[in-house]
Amino acid sequence: LKSAYTVKLGKEAFYRQAEMSLAEAYRYAAEVMTENMMARDAEEGIGAFIEKRTPTWRDE
Repeated sequence: LKSAYTVKLGKEAFYRQAEMSLAEAYRYAAEVMTENMMARDAEEGIGAFIEKRTPTWRDE
């Protein structure tokens, strides 16, 4: 299973990039990836991977 929050964030970013120039899309993707990595679910996912356990998503 995946975090609903990070999936939503990724899908929104994917569709928004389609309307941008290449340079704008790269810049926007970098911003979204930074936001994603700062989310609580990213911290949980990384921790769960390192600890070899199933993550408990908060969807935030």
